[in-house]
Amino acid sequence: MKVKLLNKIDKKGLAELGNGYTVGEDIADADAYLVRSASLLDAEFPASLRAIARAGAGVNNIPLDRCAEQGIVVFNTPGANANGVKELAIASLFIASRRITEGIAWANTLTGEVGKQVEKGKSAFAGPEISGKTLGVIGLGAIGGIVANAAASLGMKVVGCDPYITVNAAWSLSRDVSKADSYDELFPLCDYITLHVPSLPSTKGMINAESIAKMRDGVRIINLSRGDIVNSDDIIAAVKSGKVARYVTDFPDEKLLGIDNIICIPHLGASTPESEENCAIMAARELTDFLENGNIHNSVNYPEISMPRISAHRIIVLHENIPNMLAQVSSAISASGVNIDHMVSSSKNTSAAALFDSDNEFSADVIASISAVSGVRKAILLS
Repeated sequence: MKVKLLNKIDKKGLAELGNGYTVGEDIADADAYLVRSASLLDAEFPASLRAIARAGAGVNNIPLDRCAEQGIVVFNTPGANANGVKELAIASLFIASRRITEGIAWANTLTGEVGKQVEKGKSAFAGPEISGKTLGVIGLGAIGGIVANAAASLGMKVVGCDPYITVNAAWSLSRDVSKADSYDELFPLCDYITLHVPSLPSTKGMINAESIAKMRDGVRIINLSRGDIVNSDDIIAAVKSGKVARYVTDFPDEKLLGIDNIICIPHLGASTPESEENCAIMAARELTDFLENGNIHNSVNYPEISMPRISAHRIIVLHENIPNMLAQVSSAISASGVNIDHMVSSSKNTSAAALFDSDNEFSADVIASISAVSGVRKAILLS
């Protein structure tokens, strides 16, 4: 197998690929890509490409729909960097409150009788404590959930909202986290709001003039998710008017720089050695399980699908989620004289996948017959 690196990937992750893999930056006709932040939005993908693994949670640098149409499974690593982002979120709560960054910058300008100047000038950098204040957490997934729990343990009143929360995520929340049924219900309750949602058409610009107007005066907003979740022009206006006391973001842009009470962090959320290592290991394991077994875990454009290797030969079929696909693929296999011993299938949005196992060997003719079925995007022999 050939794996192309689009960014520097932690060596412990690369070690997961094992001896049967050729890995490097200058790989032609790769079977898989490993990527972090490099943009693939305009990339042309080789016909050989089966999978892309993003060592991180966000996948807005990858054309998901186009990959799905070409039978390329895209993986991400939810939760692998969660602790690193959680720690920065907690740090951001303090930064949003105590004017720490401005105080440090001012202290570094002092000369002569520094102690006296500090005592005289420190009141300019005072700010409220977070204990007893109300924090709204928008998005209660792998990161938002542990941020909510950590804030509750620090004495904050925590209100969370996530219309798509999973059962496992709900079970992991502290009993001290209250539930809001909608963002509109959450906004007026909070002294602080922290954002932990992916960048999607439905979330882009969700923090804007209209939503800010529903918040408390002097609210402090933290965005460690993606820059486009917050409308830059609207947040600048809100900060300048005092409606928003402070805005802390991990996604600087030219509009936000140099504005009082907007603190731009240079995208440090997952910039810890532990996060980079965890993401790389998880991404590599997802790739190897797919390339060797056809199993799909944590894909953002294809369904979860897994089956133990019992029979000697296996095919994975990636196809459109349309009626009668399994019957057509099964007919193509049986017409070639191959008996299906085990199979599993699943669907997600417009995409679907199926694994077929057999003690009989799948020939090139079987692959060709399956590939000829209308709606099949890619058939991969895993024997």
